[in-house]
Amino acid sequence: MTIQNYGIIGAGMMGQEHIRNIALLDGARVAAIFEPDAGMRAQAAALVPDAVVYPDIDALLADETLDALLIASPNDCHMDQLERIAAGRHLPILVEKPLFTSPSDVARLEAFRATYTVPVWVAMEYRYMPPVAALVQEAATVTGGVRMLTLREHRFPFLDKVGGWNRREARSGGTMVEKCCHFFDLMRFILQDEPVAVMASGGQAVNHIGEADVWDHGYVIVEFARGARAMLDLCMFAEGAEYQEEITAVGGLGKIQALVPGPGRFWPEALGPAPTPKLILSPRHPKGPETRDIPVPETLLEAGDHNGSTYFQHQRFLDVVRGVAEPEVGLEDGMRAVLMGLAAQQSAAEGRVVRLDLPTLAAAQPEKAAVGAV
Repeated sequence: MTIQNYGIIGAGMMGQEHIRNIALLDGARVAAIFEPDAGMRAQAAALVPDAVVYPDIDALLADETLDALLIASPNDCHMDQLERIAAGRHLPILVEKPLFTSPSDVARLEAFRATYTVPVWVAMEYRYMPPVAALVQEAATVTGGVRMLTLREHRFPFLDKVGGWNRREARSGGTMVEKCCHFFDLMRFILQDEPVAVMASGGQAVNHIGEADVWDHGYVIVEFARGARAMLDLCMFAEGAEYQEEITAVGGLGKIQALVPGPGRFWPEALGPAPTPKLILSPRHPKGPETRDIPVPETLLEAGDHNGSTYFQHQRFLDVVRGVAEPEVGLEDGMRAVLMGLAAQQSAAEGRVVRLDLPTLAAAQPEKAAVGAV
């Protein structure tokens, strides 16, 4: 079997989760790392002692042994790094969400896409959480067509990352972009439709008051073109909850729910084993909910904080690297999730409904990428 060599750009908390999951794949290895923070660099090097640690991105890109790249740097670095890669050697890329942080980046993304000759996958891990994947597979049958979709995340505050970059809107894009682009991607993915209007309310109530400007809670309602409605309920001071994510889809025939626990490392040992992910099917006729456990292998839970999804995503991306598959989450998906998040922040800040006419990359213009008026 041919081993595919990965170069890691950004080996902080999330980059190290990717490193641990790549190590579980058959036929892939981390061969090179660029990480500017000395502490994170040492932690990453300890995970893969055989990897070459490079002093800058250009040196890493010059490594001719590499077959793929992974970008897990702070959000505001992504577009700069994509452009830097495009100016050099083109390799398949897995880039962490959010793809960018400002509407003005859409024109840059269009220029990148026009010149980049190999696939790029945007890391929307939540699609690959086993209970979420099970809901996606069964939703149409159980509901008869989803008319209402609710995504709840009640979780812990933003973690302490290098320089606190994730707690600054200027670097992260804001909570609705940094944290919630996953959920806006899931809305489009589950409904297989495009949003036309966003209404939101959010702010800072408990966390980081006086030290950061990111929001810690909010509600977002999204209307879709074919009439379905979706809602996000975010609270980042609710780590005492049994389940971190609860996704509910309802239609004329019934209701389906996915329950996803938070990271096992945060579950108190005194309470016993961490909760098991579940799928609940609730038909209208005949009544009688059916609950299914959706267990995740312990090895995958130990490799990261995302319920095994990082590993399952990497399995599919490895097929892209080998040239036998196309990305399941592309640049268009990444762009639209960010623009929905920016629209939610605009709606909440201005106290109004924001209309959406999301661009396609093939015809994107900076002014069209901006969200619209009531």
